[in-house]
Amino acid sequence: MSQASVTHASFTIERVYPAAPARVFAAWASAEAKSRWFVGPEGWTQVRRELDFRVGGHECAHGRFGNGETTAFDSTYHDIVQDQRIVYTYDMRHKGVHLSVSLATVEFKPEGTGTRLIITEQGAFLDGNDDPAGREMGTRILLDQLDAALRKQG
Repeated sequence: MSQASVTHASFTIERVYPAAPARVFAAWASAEAKSRWFVGPEGWTQVRRELDFRVGGHECAHGRFGNGETTAFDSTYHDIVQDQRIVYTYDMRHKGVHLSVSLATVEFKPEGTGTRLIITEQGAFLDGNDDPAGREMGTRILLDQLDAALRKQG
């Protein structure tokens, strides 16, 4: 049996979106809206999505790649302030292996006619199966996809 290990890390990403805070917040608040941008990379297919967007509610986004590898995002919402803040914890799994446990805070701040979104994540990355730099890169990709979804929606 190998020795268990954990790497703790945090990162903060800021983005400005050309949409009001209510609209950016709404993109996080329903399964339909979130499924437009909170998805895996090319070759990934969603197999399960549930979203109970309330304090104490849960979310899952599970998927599969063409080669059969699976991913699982499972979260619990701890704090929601309409159009201002979301705080949640989540577990990530890949091929059934538990990669990490994270605490994420998303803040929505008015900036001109748009929104400054600030996401801060504190993670415990387990047994060398994932790394903070990769998670930050994945989060940046998701935020790019959010930008594209907001622009497409007009």
